[in-house]
Amino acid sequence: MERFVRVARTTDLMPGQKMRVEYDGTPVGLFNIDGEYYAISDMCTHDGGPLVEGELQDDVIICPRHGARFDVRTGQVRSLPAYRPVPTYQVKVEDGDILIAPREED
Repeated sequence: MERFVRVARTTDLMPGQKMRVEYDGTPVGLFNIDGEYYAISDMCTHDGGPLVEGELQDDVIICPRHGARFDVRTGQVRSLPAYRPVPTYQVKVEDGDILIAPREED
């Protein structure tokens, strides 16, 4: 069963911005891409570095350590040295609150 938790308000994150939040003590990157909210693990699958500290270019976050790129909408790798996608979270907005929950494993 999904357990959504409130992590921010929509007013905390304007389009083109990113922020680090937590889900049960786990760091998560939260992104606003053209008014849509996305959440991914804040851990690069290449070396475990924090992704949110990197540069956001459109819908791609660039890891500040070695330059791996990830699509913040899907978690998919866009460039090496990473080759595994980052986990994504479900996101929903209710009354101005941004809530996230882990995706169910298939």
